[in-house]
Amino acid sequence: MLEIEIDGKKLTVPGGSTVMDAANSVGVHIPHFCYHKKLSIAANCRMCLVQVEKAPKPLPACATPVTDGMKIWTHSDQAVKAQQGVMEFLLINHPLDCPICDQGGECQLQDLAVGYGQSGSRYTEEKRVVANKDLGPLISTDMTRCIHCSRCVRFTEEIAGFQELGMVGRGEFTEVMSFIGKTVKSEISGNVIDLCPVGALTSKPFRYSARTWELSRRKSVSPHDGLGSNLVVQVKNNKVMRVLPLENEAINECWLADRDRFSYEALNGADRLQKPMIKQGGVWQVTDWQTALEYVANGLKQVVADHGAASVAAVATPNSTVEELFMLRKLMAGLGVENVETRLRNADFSLNTAGATYLGQSIADLAASEAVLVIGSSLRQEQPLLAQRLRQSVKKGLKLSLVNVHSDDLLTKVAAQSVVRPDQLVEGVLAVIKAVVEADSSKATPANIDLAGVEVTDSARVIAATLAGKSAVLLGNIATHNPRAAELHAAAAALAELTGATLGVMSEAANTVGAQLIGATVGGNVFATPKKAYVLLNAETEFDMHNGAQALAAVKAAEMVVVMSAFNSCALDFADVILPISPFSETSGTFVNMEGKPQSFNGVVRPLGETRPAWKVFRVLGNVLGFNGFDYESSEQIRDEALPGDTAARLNNAAVAAVAVKAQAASGLVRLGEVAMYQADALVRRAPSLQATQAAPALKANAATLAALGLATNDLARVEQGGQAASLFVELDAGLADNVIRVASGHAATRELAGMFDPLSVSKA
Repeated sequence: MLEIEIDGKKLTVPGGSTVMDAANSVGVHIPHFCYHKKLSIAANCRMCLVQVEKAPKPLPACATPVTDGMKIWTHSDQAVKAQQGVMEFLLINHPLDCPICDQGGECQLQDLAVGYGQSGSRYTEEKRVVANKDLGPLISTDMTRCIHCSRCVRFTEEIAGFQELGMVGRGEFTEVMSFIGKTVKSEISGNVIDLCPVGALTSKPFRYSARTWELSRRKSVSPHDGLGSNLVVQVKNNKVMRVLPLENEAINECWLADRDRFSYEALNGADRLQKPMIKQGGVWQVTDWQTALEYVANGLKQVVADHGAASVAAVATPNSTVEELFMLRKLMAGLGVENVETRLRNADFSLNTAGATYLGQSIADLAASEAVLVIGSSLRQEQPLLAQRLRQSVKKGLKLSLVNVHSDDLLTKVAAQSVVRPDQLVEGVLAVIKAVVEADSSKATPANIDLAGVEVTDSARVIAATLAGKSAVLLGNIATHNPRAAELHAAAAALAELTGATLGVMSEAANTVGAQLIGATVGGNVFATPKKAYVLLNAETEFDMHNGAQALAAVKAAEMVVVMSAFNSCALDFADVILPISPFSETSGTFVNMEGKPQSFNGVVRPLGETRPAWKVFRVLGNVLGFNGFDYESSEQIRDEALPGDTAARLNNAAVAAVAVKAQAASGLVRLGEVAMYQADALVRRAPSLQATQAAPALKANAATLAALGLATNDLARVEQGGQAASLFVELDAGLADNVIRVASGHAATRELAGMFDPLSVSKA
């Protein structure tokens, strides 16, 4: 610890701290532009110049390390004069367009110009003008405003992992731009909007829609992936206008994924449902809530009376809140119905764990690991901010390894990678287990693991060698949705036990863990044997299921289908009644993130039209049906009943019974049907700016597979699966194993196909 003095205040700071760090520790504000606590030091804006004793000239606080006994003055005449000089230079070429700038009212340049700028300019020459750049559908540019702080450039390289932006030219001819002909395509690119201290980079969907002082700011939680990012939702006239990150160092730090930031567009979309509807004589008619709820209650009672409770199933996406799922389960229990399922994209339901599956540790603890093995995951698509955090850990020495079905670039150094077929993921993990056992004779193979016929590869040996010390074995969505998910979980658990690693499951959705905690995981594949009645909560059968074609056929054959959704969808083709419910922005609720942490939030706007929060709809339905225990007055009452006591005590990744794992042979073509990032849920599917960033689905395979099929890049191919077909253009993907056909799920172009990881046939169209 070093003793220093800032503005007459004595303090102690750790060695290696900068003057900026020391000032921040005692609440002393030093003006700055290029400095950011999460980025490297650039010291190129010079706004943070301060006076240091015995120094011949002012020094930049962000880049000056403290020394024992140092005396610093941040607001002395010398420091202020230097800061004013820097401000004058910054304003020389800056345009006077504050009245039309989206940054106006929250602009660092504006704020500091008030304190350090002059009342007039001495500069009479022509100002520079910089052409705007096309950075894609998310980021709008006004590059004449750029002050060359380089925050955006450092972010894309250091945080996003790939330098999509750079600086060219010198002096006043310096420009920030993307590579020629390229846009910014990172899954976390929107953070450069927050980082830009001026109006050079702003939100394209938000552009010219509101002034910052007109917006009210309300806290919320992201409804997408299992991280549970904290949000600031900005509202005007009961309409969500913008979403920004709420800093939470333990979860999302100060960042947001693009889907968290821009999916709000769907909340104001034209296909929002606003009134209950009933189909009579094949024609949809708008009705009132009382009529619709009585219709639902009577219809469900009749189906149960005619066919039994086992003929009814309720399915909900794990993006639904704890309160919604608890009330759905309670309502179904009143009818005697046990089938309430949220694991909609799973193919294997045989795994039974001692508690809810979760990350196995906190997000911060995972980032502090020495080694991490990821099994079956498109990590950047599934968990963009977790991928970012692991990238930062790799820079500090973490060894990241993969047993995966593709070699997509994680934009970071990978210690080892084993690429296998989707139906051979289990064998990929078994190879690592065998490598561990062979390397250490004191370790015995677990009784439930059969290593006969398993071949140990070089990559498996390297992976095994990395799993020492504080390490973690993580299962991703591809592993969870795999037809051999139970075997994968058992193999991963055995590997974790052998190496002393922590076993973790990266939750697919915002409330995957919460759904397990309240028991909304009963029924398995409720579409394999069609039911007589279905209740669909936030679920779109054509996009949210492991086998969309199978689910669609089942609901079309049902006697009664109740759809509870915030959006119009193909449910109009098969539903009998549609109840408009509120999305996360219009209801209070709770999500339990992947580390098992419940996070409650309130609605940020009033429900649109006649929409109602789903938990209130279930409460009234319970009363209409005459059930006891449905007299809740708030979502908090439901939450307290649904999640009593300490939820951490009910988290456990250990299997109740041992699952036998044995290597199996595989042949023929197999589909890799992971869900694209912006097709994962109803909100992102309806956000125009997000949809504009992704290409249409294509058939992807490696060169050997394409050659064997007689296909070439840009050919039109016909994919057949489960008696259904789709026509897709062909693309080369060198990161796939032989005989793997990559065709994304959850998209309108592929919804006719069957299981996400099932065999398929391919021919030239």
